[in-house]
Amino acid sequence: MRTRQLGTTDLHITPIGFGAWAIGGGGWEFGWGPQDDRESVAAIRRAIDLGVNWIDTAAVYGLGRSEEVVARALEGVSRRPYVFTKCSLVWGPDRRVSHDISPASIRREIEDSLRRLRVEVIDLYQMHWPALPPDGPAPLIEDAWRTLADLRTAGKVRWIGVSNFTPAHLERVRAIAPVASLQPVYSMLRRGIEAEVLPYCQRHDIGVIVYSPMVSGLLSGSMTRERVAAFPDDDWRKTMNHEFQEPNLTRNLALVEHLRAIGARHGRSPGEVAIAWTLRHPAVTGAIVGARRPEQVEAWAGAADFRLSEAEIAEIEARLKA
Repeated sequence: MRTRQLGTTDLHITPIGFGAWAIGGGGWEFGWGPQDDRESVAAIRRAIDLGVNWIDTAAVYGLGRSEEVVARALEGVSRRPYVFTKCSLVWGPDRRVSHDISPASIRREIEDSLRRLRVEVIDLYQMHWPALPPDGPAPLIEDAWRTLADLRTAGKVRWIGVSNFTPAHLERVRAIAPVASLQPVYSMLRRGIEAEVLPYCQRHDIGVIVYSPMVSGLLSGSMTRERVAAFPDDDWRKTMNHEFQEPNLTRNLALVEHLRAIGARHGRSPGEVAIAWTLRHPAVTGAIVGARRPEQVEAWAGAADFRLSEAEIAEIEARLKA
C-alpha cells in the first residue's frame, strides 16, 4: 500500500490502519461479545501481510486485553507496524469505565500500556476524550497535554495526538505543544466533522485518522437484520448504537444495498465503498478499520487503493439526502 504523511510527523501511514477495539472482546462496558484471541492474532497478522503498517488500540479496549493481544500478534513479526494507543479512559476493580485526564493517572497509564504492549516507546499516544468528570475537581486538558508532552520529551512516546476533540479543544492544547493527529468518528452516517473540524485540521497541518468508517460493521455488507438480532448481551451495539435500532436499521441496510451496487462495478464490497468514501476527503490521512477474523481484513483491505469517481461520490450524496 502507498503511504501518507501523518500531519507534520515522520510517520508515513497506509490509508487504512487495523482497529483493535473489537478484539478486546466482551465482558466490559463497551465490549463486542466473545472473542477468540487466536483469531485476533491471525487477523492482525493478515492485515500486516496485506500491507497495513499501523495498529490503533487503547488501554481501555477489553480493559487491557486488546493491548496484550496486539503484543502477542507482533511477537516475531519482521515488518513491524506502528502501534498507536490511548489514555484517559480507566477502570477499577468493578470493571466500570471512567474518565481521568489527571497527570498522575496518565503517568500510570503510559507505564501500563508500555508493559502490556511490550515496547519501550509508543509511536503515537493519544488522549481518548477531552471531557471533564461530571463532579469533583476538574483536571484541565492543558495539564494533561503538558503531561503527554513530557512523556514525549522523556522518550516514552514518539508523537502525541488527541481523539474526539473540537477545534476549541485543539486551540487550547496547541498553545502548549504541537498536535500530531486527531482521531474523530467519521462515516456516511456521522458527518459532523466536515463543517469545522476537518477544515481546522487542514489549516493547521494536523493529521486525521478517522474511526468507524463502516459504522461498527453496519456498512460492511455482511450485516443482516438476523445478525443484529443475534448480538450477544455484552455487545455494545445492541443497546448503545442507535444506527442498529429501528427505524434507522432498515434505512441503513437499504443504503448498504446501494453501496453494494456501486462496489459491484469495480469488484468491491460495500464496506470498501464506505471506507473509500471517507478517504476521499483531502483532510483525512487514514481510516481505522476493525476486524475480528482474517477474512474480515481481506474484505476491506482493497479500500486502501480504491477511488470513487466524482460521479459515484455525487450518486452517494444524492442517496444520503433522499
